[in-house]
Amino acid sequence: MNPGRRLVMAVISVVLLLAALHHCDGTLRFASYYGDHMVLQKSPQRAVLWGYGPEGEQVTVYLTGPVPQKVSSPPVTEGIWRVTLEPVDAGGPYNVQAESESSKCNLTDVLFGDIWLCGGQSNMYFKTSQIFNASEELALSSKYPHVRPFMASLNMSKTERIDLIQVEIPWSVPTTSVLAEFSAVCWLFGRYMYDTLKYPIGLVESCWGGTPVEAWSSSRALKQCGLQQSGDGSMMDNTVLWNAMIHPFLNMTIYGAIWYQGEANAEYHKDKYNCSFPAMINDWRMAFHQGSGQQTALDFPFGFVQLSTYKNNSIDDGFPDIRWHQTADVGFVPNSRMKNTFMAVALDLPDKTSPYGTIHPRDKQDVALRLTLGARAVAYGETDTPFQGPFPKQILPIQMSIIITYNQAVSVTSSKNMFEIFCSEKNVSCEPKSFWFPAAIVDWNQTSIQLSAAPCPVSKVAALRYAWRDWPCEFKACPVYDASGNLPAPPFITNRYTANQNIWKST
Repeated sequence: MNPGRRLVMAVISVVLLLAALHHCDGTLRFASYYGDHMVLQKSPQRAVLWGYGPEGEQVTVYLTGPVPQKVSSPPVTEGIWRVTLEPVDAGGPYNVQAESESSKCNLTDVLFGDIWLCGGQSNMYFKTSQIFNASEELALSSKYPHVRPFMASLNMSKTERIDLIQVEIPWSVPTTSVLAEFSAVCWLFGRYMYDTLKYPIGLVESCWGGTPVEAWSSSRALKQCGLQQSGDGSMMDNTVLWNAMIHPFLNMTIYGAIWYQGEANAEYHKDKYNCSFPAMINDWRMAFHQGSGQQTALDFPFGFVQLSTYKNNSIDDGFPDIRWHQTADVGFVPNSRMKNTFMAVALDLPDKTSPYGTIHPRDKQDVALRLTLGARAVAYGETDTPFQGPFPKQILPIQMSIIITYNQAVSVTSSKNMFEIFCSEKNVSCEPKSFWFPAAIVDWNQTSIQLSAAPCPVSKVAALRYAWRDWPCEFKACPVYDASGNLPAPPFITNRYTANQNIWKST
């Protein structure tokens, strides 16, 4: 983080923290990520509140507002108290008062809605003031007072922390100054979801640029993929960000998570990402479920952004492999290894002139919109909401052509070639990259595309891939989209001799 931004963030944090701290007296207090203006998880789940208090004293929590309630904790043990509220419908505002025998603490303007955790590396960290049309977006902040941001500070730990080391942005009613420093993808996703749901959304940002998935994973998850503990004192170390920036939130009841990460793994443990990413998701789900006393769903929805672009004219820099591995090598989600997940394809959103580097495209609106469609379909069960781009359901070699039949209607342009065939009778993984040849689009209809197999005899077409390069097309100009022209087809690679794809059909 540059010094100017750190100073701005520090001033915001101090002002907002001071505003919250004066509500407490004595030794009783809430954990770091509770505060005025916060959002707690609505019904049917139950919100968890916890904090610190005098040893042995009982803490009683009073919820005052539309539907009041009172709940008491067991005696404070090892300085920690905890209560689980009865389910509360979306809305508010509420006041929350915690009282022990010797002290009390108050929170004001608390809403109930859905909590979404936003994680990942620099493209999730990318702030709202940096996106296209930033001034217009920031000006909308006052129209969304019920979409509330919170941001954890960048910290590492060698051991699992029960609470955050530091808070960067406490819970806030959105303002231009707060949102300018907040994650653009996280904010836009929350704003778009509010437009659909019409009830409060809580956004918890916990991300760090340049970090690999291993840093955000528990040692338990890493062991599943044969990844051992590492340590050189940096944010690249295994588990250090899980320990400091995810583990503290486990007691919080959340609805779901969104994630934008993978660039750091394009070279670092790239071939393990098809294990480490699904393992991290499953481990987070288990840990949040247990930490919240089974209030966070064991299969809570998890959305992610498939990597965008970085280097133009580059084929093998790891990005195509990571995109594939992000889907557990299936090509789309949800799938059998990644249930209750959704994906925003972003390879058609490059930004050649981004002042923040091409690895940081400024169009985060389309990214968030595609995430929102996935959330509406997968997380909220809107069966009539399209959220996936077209994917092959059958590949049929005929004469000198290959016919790809998709699982939905497609819109096609032949102006850009992104299909390639592998001309060999052997397994694709055993052959050099020079065996790949362009396969031009020669015809198409509503659901199918015909490719030319020349100069390879169709009997020797061993594999087929699509968009298998870092920067496959220019802005929103890939050759295959859904019928609306809004959702790009994701990249794929399939081997004719590999049974697990099951989309080739012999002639």
